Amino acid sequence: MIAPLPESQTPDMDSVNRLAWRRPDTVQIYQRLQGCTDPGEQAAIDYVAGEARTRPVLDIGVGGGRTTPLLKAISADYVGIDYTEAMVLACRRQHPHTRIEHMDARDLGRFTDQQFALAVFSFNGIDAIDYADRHTVLREVHRVLQDDGRFLFSAHNRHGPGHGEVPRLALDFSWNPLKLGWRTLKLVRSLGPSWRNHRRNRTLGQTHEEWAVQNCAAHDFGIVVMYTSLSEQVRQLQETGFKVEQVLSSETGQPVSNEDGARSACWLHYVARKVA
Repeated sequence: MIAPLPESQTPDMDSVNRLAWRRPDTVQIYQRLQGCTDPGEQAAIDYVAGEARTRPVLDIGVGGGRTTPLLKAISADYVGIDYTEAMVLACRRQHPHTRIEHMDARDLGRFTDQQFALAVFSFNGIDAIDYADRHTVLREVHRVLQDDGRFLFSAHNRHGPGHGEVPRLALDFSWNPLKLGWRTLKLVRSLGPSWRNHRRNRTLGQTHEEWAVQNCAAHDFGIVVMYTSLSEQVRQLQETGFKVEQVLSSETGQPVSNEDGARSACWLHYVARKVA
């Protein structure tokens, strides 16, 4: 359950999400995660690995350190950052000999221009900030990338099946009575917090044809994220000085080229190159 915001604090996207990310139970969840989230992420990492080999890598939104071994396998010249101090501390415990910094992707001022060959912002981390700040992140990543450097990130799909989620009674059935009982108990216990968080957080929603800000089911509907169409995300990247090389489906890991082809994907993985 996500605790309510203080009465004196005006709810906004940033404060809601930061509250969720720093909770001990959320940090524990992210500490336990291992490997790639989906076939699309695996395909995207495989796509960039060869060119980035041994070159400097920036891992944005590192969380509990899930992506650290994935990217350090590409290059030991690695630094991870996260804007949640609790996540940074957890990641340092997981990877004590790795450089992990407390830093916000909207301000990468501690890094020099053209410092990295590859920047990665995984698990839809870029969606946790609003529309204007998203453009700030793109500009900052563009600045710290070398000419022809690549940016790999994932983003919720505006026209995918995850958009518009609401709390619902959906039980993962099992013929094992113990498993079924445990799953039923967990579902019943989560419904109350989910509805309370949803009622609170849906007031932050915005709906547009090409992008939307909506309450997301993760963490008992405790976060608010952006959903962006494929065409809008490509437009933003091109406007910032990137050339899109690959867009991959989270469900299949296969390239998609238009909105119709992307509709089955909850999120999309983008690989973009900084235009020299």
